[in-house]
Amino acid sequence: MSILKFIIFFIYPLILFSQTETIRGFVYEESSSEPIIFANVSLKDKGIGSVTDDNGYFIFPNVPYGEYTIEVDFIGYEKQSLSIIITADKKPSVQKIYLNKVNFELDVVDLSTKKNENKNLVNSSVIKLTSKNLEKLPSLGGEVDLAQFLQVLPGVVFTGDQGGKLYIRGGAPIHNKVLLDGMTIYNPFHSIGFFSVFDSDLIKKTDVYTGGFPAKYGGRISSIMSIKTRDGNKKKFSGKLSANTFSSKVLLEGPFLRSVDSNIETSAILSLRSSYLDKTSKNFYSYISEDGLPYAFTDLYGKMSIFSNNGSKFNLYGFNFLDEVEYDNLTNLGWSTYGMGSNFVLVPGSAKMLIEGEIAYSNYNINEESFQEKLTSKINGFNLNLDFTYFMTKESEIRYGLQVSGYSTSLDIINLNNFFSQTDHSTDFGAYIDYNFSKNRFVFNPGFRFQNYTSLGENRFEPRLSMKYNLTEKIRFKASGGMFSQNLISTNDDTDVVSLFTGFLSSTDNIPSSFQNESINSLLQTATHYIIGLEYDILNNLNINIEGYFKKFNQLIGLNRNKIYEDIPEFSGQPDFLKKDFMIEKGDAKGIDILLKYNSKKISIWSVYSFGIVNREDELQIYSPHYDRTHNFNFVFSYVMGKKKLWDLNLRWNYGSGFPFTQTQAYFENLDLSDINLSDFINVNGDLGIIYSDLNEGRLPDYHRLDLSLTKKINLKNSTFMEISLGVTNLYDRSNIFYYDRVNAVRINQLPIMPNIGFNWNF
Repeated sequence: MSILKFIIFFIYPLILFSQTETIRGFVYEESSSEPIIFANVSLKDKGIGSVTDDNGYFIFPNVPYGEYTIEVDFIGYEKQSLSIIITADKKPSVQKIYLNKVNFELDVVDLSTKKNENKNLVNSSVIKLTSKNLEKLPSLGGEVDLAQFLQVLPGVVFTGDQGGKLYIRGGAPIHNKVLLDGMTIYNPFHSIGFFSVFDSDLIKKTDVYTGGFPAKYGGRISSIMSIKTRDGNKKKFSGKLSANTFSSKVLLEGPFLRSVDSNIETSAILSLRSSYLDKTSKNFYSYISEDGLPYAFTDLYGKMSIFSNNGSKFNLYGFNFLDEVEYDNLTNLGWSTYGMGSNFVLVPGSAKMLIEGEIAYSNYNINEESFQEKLTSKINGFNLNLDFTYFMTKESEIRYGLQVSGYSTSLDIINLNNFFSQTDHSTDFGAYIDYNFSKNRFVFNPGFRFQNYTSLGENRFEPRLSMKYNLTEKIRFKASGGMFSQNLISTNDDTDVVSLFTGFLSSTDNIPSSFQNESINSLLQTATHYIIGLEYDILNNLNINIEGYFKKFNQLIGLNRNKIYEDIPEFSGQPDFLKKDFMIEKGDAKGIDILLKYNSKKISIWSVYSFGIVNREDELQIYSPHYDRTHNFNFVFSYVMGKKKLWDLNLRWNYGSGFPFTQTQAYFENLDLSDINLSDFINVNGDLGIIYSDLNEGRLPDYHRLDLSLTKKINLKNSTFMEISLGVTNLYDRSNIFYYDRVNAVRINQLPIMPNIGFNWNF
């Protein structure tokens, strides 16, 4: 009897567990073989479901022997079913499931898919964008751009159309990491703020983490933006030609090699975009400036892909982005960046694992030259990433990986008074582990990151944690937090309203030895994030997401705006914070973001309100940085018109409270008495001197603007079509202040009303 009990309670469960297999596969679009992300995959009548990832991959581990029906559903595509039998002698192969588009597409999210994702993923402080999201924004001549969509995300502040930058929940641009297929991009936006360097037709998915990001990401203290490009059409040659009043573009894609072996597929995709705004603006927008708008850019991106029969793939890609700004008689700025890399997805044997990796090299150069000074900065290097995902059960998975990066930075400043030059080399090593567990109503996602800054001899242990509790089918609570660090610093002053030039240094030891009477023991910038949130599905197609956040910037390093002495023995008695080139600060950012989304067959609404307060503190003062926008509201509306849904109306209205600025108290004549003879004192004119009030104590006027576009689609033969787009930026010609030139007493406004027209031909 005892032997029988032993078998029942101990041996029999092991036998049952061993009689299981793993069902896995990929979901593709039939016409192009492009992976479909967020597709809903389930085992019929078994209560087991999953959502495809960035590669279109799904997996069901530990499935008992038996007969099953795999069902795949995604909005806008025909539903597919596939029967599969699992026995000891018949193990399942990697399934490849192709979906056909239906005759019409619904402009709503797949509610069952979204509900499944909301239940099983925390999704705290992250917005996941696809090409469908981008299409809801007003376009410039028919071309939507990621830069425009980022400006309507919760917690994001944009400082201007000309040389403006993105600030995410209190972090400066240097505190945000931008990844393109795993490679770091050091300047993702062109000088005219309408455009990023990314062609929206290439983007497969963009994840924007505004805080509390998982342990996979390191080296930044505020936010992460991860952009993944699509692979290109494996079935046929296709492309797109477009032209508008701002720029023109050509995109080509298709298989580059017809293999005799049907187990191998290939694809290639190439995109070239070039602006001519500096030339056309003299005719179209002569009311802005007689000389035209001084912006020009060129973006080139190419990618080749090879796919095996089991879903593994290898990509090789490269890019070259250029930007130029020429302000007559003021300054000329230009930057360029190029790089190449490869990444792969490996589906090993019958293991419940997915392996991904990247290796890349990039180079970025920027220079600005005026009659007074010349600024030059460079950063180049490599990164190597290896990531593993192990699917333990249907409720849990582990992600872990290794990351190595090395880069060099240089900065050269030449002006009338001095010359500064510094070159640094840095090597960083990171390792992480993330565990995701979901059971019943609870989702638990702890993580841990080890970061080694080899060049500085510093190690960081950074815990991360995110959680979600599904109170009901419609109400979910979530929270996340963690510790973050970085060594990369920027050489522009955060108090500058207009900042075209941004130089980079990997680190500096030219900082004070103490801050607020406490010794400085680290050369890193560090932060801690705390985030809580609520998701509520008000209706099936109406939901609201509310998040409150607190970012504590424990240590920040930047240019020392308080420096008045040279760091020489003569001034040894003066405190370091008055003579070092760089300064130590601390600060915090706190606020609340509210995102309301509505989707129906014809109408899509995206409404965001953000309330935030950002503070910085140095040795002398507590102040608000120039991007501290207390209130920010975005309303995006999209309406599909006509029986055949060939007309698309999109509008965006943005309101923002005024930015801080430093007021002027008085002007005076500043005479350099050391170079003036007393006999010439009466006849010599001095320079204009300015007496400032306290730093950023004033506020500029409020900002608001309306953008509108109308697009008509014309279907042609053989699945080709043309789009004609009319648009207006700043429709009611609001005079929004950019900054005030206090020396010449001139108000500088952002761009006025700018109508545009564009044509796209898709074949």
